Amino acid sequence: MTALTALLDGLVDYAGLFPPAALPMDEAVRNYAAYRAGASRAMLARFVLPVARLEEFVRAASVLPSEQRSASPNASPADSAPWPLAVLGGASDAATLDAFDATHGSTWRVDTVEAKAEDAAGVAALAAAFGGRRTVYVEVPANREPAYLIAEVGAAGLRAKIRTGGVIVEAFPSPMQVMAFVAACVSLGVPFKATAGLHHPLRGEYALTYAADAPRGTMYGFLNVFVAAVLLHAGHAPGAVMPLLEESDASSIAFTDDALRWRDLSATSAQVAAARATFAGSFGSCSFMEPVQDLAALSLLPTSR
Repeated sequence: MTALTALLDGLVDYAGLFPPAALPMDEAVRNYAAYRAGASRAMLARFVLPVARLEEFVRAASVLPSEQRSASPNASPADSAPWPLAVLGGASDAATLDAFDATHGSTWRVDTVEAKAEDAAGVAALAAAFGGRRTVYVEVPANREPAYLIAEVGAAGLRAKIRTGGVIVEAFPSPMQVMAFVAACVSLGVPFKATAGLHHPLRGEYALTYAADAPRGTMYGFLNVFVAAVLLHAGHAPGAVMPLLEESDASSIAFTDDALRWRDLSATSAQVAAARATFAGSFGSCSFMEPVQDLAALSLLPTSR
């Protein structure tokens, strides 16, 4: 596995239901089915939805041809595997998710739960509800020092989540806040995922929604965040990695079969694979094709439908 392959494998959780795309359920479900069978399926991970829309999801997905309902995202469409779902919910939804899996688990399976907690009590409630039975990502507010709550998340056997953007400029945390979160996760040994504002590979100014008159703002790139996470996990110091979060020069990041390199810092392919497997999970994006097409434009992927 090359460094680039290891970095991109299962990196994108498809959140087409959420802003700025905010697609209808049937359209988002059809898109996900097509992406699972497409040329870039190795990048695709889970389908993201709120717990309150599970039955709506079942209705939309049930009308798909059977081969689309069971195609594995990282293998040929003929391989059978349940769709992995990332469900946004809370501790009170544990029984609902158990019932869903009992009824539909052979076709659609709740792979992860994404929840919010403001304090240690909220983390404890999630741990009590889901225990070791599910992978749970706890959203940690980026606007305050994150280490305390991340420590509580890790001690409970859960994982951390950071919101890296939104549809307004104020929704984007500062580079220092992103670095504080990722560095704390490294030092405490807590895996993480990110969500929102990472449609593009590199930091730059982009439209914040798909409206014709959309405001523009500076967005992080998913390569910025996840290459930074890999380098931190490989042992590079936060101060040395910090400028990467504001990097906009594509030529500064290079991939070979054996390593990735950003300027003077590098990680081996094995270190990339280890970071992705045990630490840097995925990011939620309301678009799957924007990341794919932007990578193709950087000659990091073949042009894909």
